[in-house]
Amino acid sequence: MKIAITGSSGLIGTAVARHLTGGGHQVLRLVRRPPKAADEVQWNPRPAAGGAVAAPAAGGAAGPAAAPAAQPASAALEGVDAVINLAGAPIASSRWTDARKHEIRASRVDGTRALASLLAGLGRRPAVLLSGSAIGFYGDTGDRAVTESAPSGHGFIPGVVRDWEAATGAAEQAGIRVVHLRTGIVLGGSGGILGKLVPLFRLGLGARLGSGSQYMSWIALADVVGAIGFLLEKPDVAGPVNLTTPHPVTNAKFTAALAAALGRPAILRVPSAVLGFALGEAAGELLTSARVLPGQLTDAGYEFTYADIDGALTGELRSH
Repeated sequence: MKIAITGSSGLIGTAVARHLTGGGHQVLRLVRRPPKAADEVQWNPRPAAGGAVAAPAAGGAAGPAAAPAAQPASAALEGVDAVINLAGAPIASSRWTDARKHEIRASRVDGTRALASLLAGLGRRPAVLLSGSAIGFYGDTGDRAVTESAPSGHGFIPGVVRDWEAATGAAEQAGIRVVHLRTGIVLGGSGGILGKLVPLFRLGLGARLGSGSQYMSWIALADVVGAIGFLLEKPDVAGPVNLTTPHPVTNAKFTAALAAALGRPAILRVPSAVLGFALGEAAGELLTSARVLPGQLTDAGYEFTYADIDGALTGELRSH
């Protein structure tokens, strides 16, 4: 297939693009900067820009002399079989100022809406749009396990996710199969949450967050990649799909498992008040309990590479 990807430079996007290319698919990367390789096109998702893109860089060359003239996005995406939309600013990396909240929302909602409208207007539309989403949709579920049928939670992040998913409306109305990838905490040895935690744990500074009783609905990067490839070829699956393990764990269990995988102690605890002081409102994302199960994936027959936390941490850390 010919598959276009937004957010291809992120942890998930990089792994997905590598996997698809290795499987013989043609991958087209939509990037915001000038193209640097033959498989890249420049994409400006701002509605005012009309979703303009530039043609792929000839022979991978970059710079003014090699840059081709800009062309309508339809010229680059016409005939694409599938689109994977993974773009979005990091959520819990800093305090949520008003400007940061705007960036979190706009990078997801505005970009997705522009992309969906663009795809709907193509002469030859893709069969499927796998569009990024998050288990933040459910808010704090406490000890209660939820699947895709559960209602939305309340607060900033659930509101963003609702609008993010609704932004694909134009594509759905045009008959494109849309899957909302409600992704949990991704465990990949090369970045993401493990990229931040592993150096601390190696120094013996691993710690539970708050009470440690909050559930973490995680998924190994290998299974994110596997599930996306699986969903590309499942024409009967549409709507929200939770990309999470069947076995979420508490933060205390996760902390102990990561410490064991690295052979280091983890006896510290970061009080909720300290997290709140350091991150403000964003600390809620680290303290929220989300016990989210992959109902759609399980029903569709997906087989997880890593279903348990110990195997996932060992496997992902070893692979990097």
